[in-house]
Amino acid sequence: MSGPAAARWAGALESWAIPERILAQAPEPPWVLPPELFQVDASALTEDTPSRRAARSGLGQGGTVLDVGCGGGAASLPLAALATRITGVDQSPAMLASFAAASRASNVGHLEVEGSWPDVADKVEPADLVVCHHVVYNVAQIRPFLAALTQHARRLVVIELTDSHPTSPFNSLWERFWSLSRPQQPSARLFLEVVGELGYDPVAESWVRRPQAPKVARADYVAFARRRLCLPVQRDPEVDAALGDSWPLVVPKIMTVAWAPPQ
Repeated sequence: MSGPAAARWAGALESWAIPERILAQAPEPPWVLPPELFQVDASALTEDTPSRRAARSGLGQGGTVLDVGCGGGAASLPLAALATRITGVDQSPAMLASFAAASRASNVGHLEVEGSWPDVADKVEPADLVVCHHVVYNVAQIRPFLAALTQHARRLVVIELTDSHPTSPFNSLWERFWSLSRPQQPSARLFLEVVGELGYDPVAESWVRRPQAPKVARADYVAFARRRLCLPVQRDPEVDAALGDSWPLVVPKIMTVAWAPPQ
């Protein structure tokens, strides 16, 4: 059964669906993400953040890590020196290939599992630490997702999410190109309510991530933004002009949420 906060979370995410009148005009799928956006560079591996400090506290002197929605490994590979093995779960074969390559470069034991969480949870062994960064806004049925994460953690679960929906920086572009107003929820605060509703005792810390250099060429990012906005390739110059110097579009404020599994 879903509690009030979880129901509000699901309803809020549903409101982000692209209207059918717009989606029907999209020449390409709008939600395809360039794998390059998730590649992990050397500077990112050494950056100290509240999420990484929480993860290190959960690992202590060492242990196994499960990274759900691993992408290129940004959540887990900074822990390579402490990890005896990192298991990455992702729906995208391209992301898993990037994760595997970065794991080899970090000289850490690794395992890749392709599929959606929690659908593949029974194929994954528990780990000392479970990390999940920038995934939960894609999960409408949040209770079983979080329950499966917690059941797979021996010591700690660490979630990182943006303060507001990660595509909210595109809101002004939706208004500009489609006269479409976008929602204000869900938010990190609502996520905290969901975690508490499940009976967990979360510790949360808000922080601001440092600006990062673009990981893709300007033209590739313009094409990505244009696809997300359901526009044809002929509109690239307009999207380029609308972006101006404001790219890549990210939410700077982050929240780290961590909790220990019930004993």
